[in-house]
Amino acid sequence: MSSALSPWPTDLVYKKSEKVLYVTYDTGEKFGLTAELLRVESPSAEVQGHRPSEKINVTGKENVTITAAQPVGNYAVRLVFDDGHNTGLYSWSYLYELAQKYKPAPDSSSHVCGCGKSGGCGSP
Repeated sequence: MSSALSPWPTDLVYKKSEKVLYVTYDTGEKFGLTAELLRVESPSAEVQGHRPSEKINVTGKENVTITAAQPVGNYAVRLVFDDGHNTGLYSWSYLYELAQKYKPAPDSSSHVCGCGKSGGCGSP
């Protein structure tokens, strides 16, 4: 089911060897988000706080991995990390926001998401 407000995920695959969560949307777009990025940008109150001024800068998560992805209704996924963090509910729209925010510029050979893929996050 496609939403007029934001793309809807059709596939969610975590590649442990790459530490990248690949999300495919009904628009045909595919994005890779690293476990590190997802951990440091967790939507949890622990990370984001209750106001923008309360957001904390999480560091030292370069080697974190995702150990489980649990569906939450039909709107989100709870990601469980090997450092014990499990309180963030990643809505489909939040994952899309992160993908848009951290995708490489069209004319750039480098990218900032941290997935390590020379072709960018969308490359398998």
